[in-house]
Amino acid sequence: MKLMRLGAAGSEIPVVRLDDSTYVDVSDVVFDFDERFFASGADRLREVVEARVATGDVRTFAGERIGSPIARPHQILCIGLNYRDHAAETGQAVPDEPILFTKSPNTMIGPHDDVRIPRGSTKTDWEVELAIVMGRRTSYLGSTEEARDAIAGFVIVNDVSERAFQLERGGQWSKGKSAETFNPTGPWLVTPDEIDDVNTLGLWLDLNGVRRQDGCTSTMIFDPYVVVQYLSQFMVLEPGDLINTGTPPGVGMGQDPPVWLAPGDVMELGIDGLGVQRQTVIAAR
Repeated sequence: MKLMRLGAAGSEIPVVRLDDSTYVDVSDVVFDFDERFFASGADRLREVVEARVATGDVRTFAGERIGSPIARPHQILCIGLNYRDHAAETGQAVPDEPILFTKSPNTMIGPHDDVRIPRGSTKTDWEVELAIVMGRRTSYLGSTEEARDAIAGFVIVNDVSERAFQLERGGQWSKGKSAETFNPTGPWLVTPDEIDDVNTLGLWLDLNGVRRQDGCTSTMIFDPYVVVQYLSQFMVLEPGDLINTGTPPGVGMGQDPPVWLAPGDVMELGIDGLGVQRQTVIAAR
């Protein structure tokens, strides 16, 4: 299934995407795609969708705003330098273990919402990433197979980053990651059964029509299942938690000379089978 949320910010309703033009409204049976929903599993929802498709209870997209496909999660966890060639372009060593940092959950916005450059920013950057959505409460997972079973689905994120805040203001990465609008998410969550191999997905990002990032999840250092098993050794992962898994090379910081986002810029990014995002960059209010 492809789970989406449509409507004005703060008033989105849960739907299931069928194709480019149609969807099934499930807001009468699901309050939201949130912690409670993911903890209960999706089997009942599949039955509802199949029944409604069979009776023709299908709706047509009509230009509705697309929100993040999940409600605000308990936490957003992020893995840094998880592509060998991205580590090289930043001049940092390839990590021996996953590098963990966090983003504020209120950074999450819809896939086509505006991205705001923070006040005082001089080095705002882009990062297309595959993200994991957790499907159940887990800790101390014993294998990557257990990790696979604990995942509800996958989604695109843009891990927007302010590099001066991140790297020049006391060494705390979260400072450069948690400004408002810094985690566009969606357009939809894809359940694992719809992805043949999550480790062979192409991902890309264009800035103002120029291709900046062009990579593949096959070059990850730590794949999504390793990441989930690893994190579960240090914390309890809750249903609906979002895990950003790192970015391939081509970020603004790695350009020669570096390229930073400015008001009026347009970012477009996508991952095979997970859709496409588009954001216009504006200044913070």
